[in-house]
Amino acid sequence: MATTSDSIAKRNVAVLVAAQAFLGAQMPMIFVIGGLAGQQLSPIACLATLPISLIVFGSMTTAPWISPLMQRFGRRAGFLVGATGGMAGAAIAALALYLGSFWLFVAGSYLTGIYMSAQGFYRFAAADTASEAYRPKAISYVMAGGLLSAVIGPQLVSILTAGNPDATAARYVPVYLSIIGLNAVGMLLFFLLDIPKPPKPVAGDPRGRSRAELLREPRVAVAIICGMVSYALMNLVMTSTPLAVVACGFAVADASNVVTAHVLAMYAPSFITGHMIARFGVEKIVGTGLFILALAGVVALQGVALTNFYVALILLGIGWNFGFIGATTMLASGHASHERGRVQGLNDLLVFGGVTAASLASGGLLNCSGGTPIEGWNAVNLAMVPFLTLAGASLIWLVLRPRSSKA
Repeated sequence: MATTSDSIAKRNVAVLVAAQAFLGAQMPMIFVIGGLAGQQLSPIACLATLPISLIVFGSMTTAPWISPLMQRFGRRAGFLVGATGGMAGAAIAALALYLGSFWLFVAGSYLTGIYMSAQGFYRFAAADTASEAYRPKAISYVMAGGLLSAVIGPQLVSILTAGNPDATAARYVPVYLSIIGLNAVGMLLFFLLDIPKPPKPVAGDPRGRSRAELLREPRVAVAIICGMVSYALMNLVMTSTPLAVVACGFAVADASNVVTAHVLAMYAPSFITGHMIARFGVEKIVGTGLFILALAGVVALQGVALTNFYVALILLGIGWNFGFIGATTMLASGHASHERGRVQGLNDLLVFGGVTAASLASGGLLNCSGGTPIEGWNAVNLAMVPFLTLAGASLIWLVLRPRSSKA
């Protein structure tokens, strides 16, 4: 049953959905062209995806300080800082592309990571004012806002690069200039949020568990592991996909369309994911997500026809949705409200640490494993196996724990 507070929660969800759709469009734009531009600028082929890795590394290193900042000054302050980072990163990246400087491009990518980290907290903000019954749906609806970003982002790339005769990385400058505009206009949305600032701590308030103690909480630990694996493996495959599509003889427009289909699949299930979690339980949904991620790898290993890329990337998106939203919901139920800033910052530090390693490994596996793009693409997908095994085993362990231990 909806509570009185859910009317406020639904308003906040609407704002966050719009932010996810509008500001969030910059992320698929960057993931489409970041590797391609990096490959043109990089002095070493194995470093082609380093700009993408620095975005995720920026997100990883931002999470530990932006979460406490939100805990002290409120969500709006943190989201404005994130959008400012996105503007600065896009401006520096545009300059780097114009000058043909790989390392300046990498520096701009790091600042973009500040935006990416702040965007990751949209899902937590959706839960702040929601009742326990509405919480998984609120998280799912905000993630569903990515549907529009999946259309807006890659299609903007196609429009802004179509017909450009420039064969250098400078052809992507208009894309980054448009990203500056997305951040500048999108910042206005955050003034519509109605999320109270957390009360200032006073003497005698519970301090909560330390980070080490939180990691020893089974539900928190398994949520973080499953979130890390779901996001890192999605990023591992998605980062190398545009490079693999082009290397296998297809056009940049084909790569954009494959990424569009992938991002749509990432967010389309969000309309039902929260309902499925409420009906079947979060553990079953996370397990389903891990299975679908494995199925995506199987399809990708069957060949490099354009159909294989589409089907594999669609499955990859669906698997990420179930795995990551499920892990987020699991995490939200594993700590007290006064531990929110600490546990959410710790979660995103570890999740995006795994994603950083995956995105950096993606270019190396694709370009430096075997002698052909097909062998490199196969290496990328085979790398999923041990991590899916780890996440699956941890989830089974949590489910099979004695009821007395769970209590």
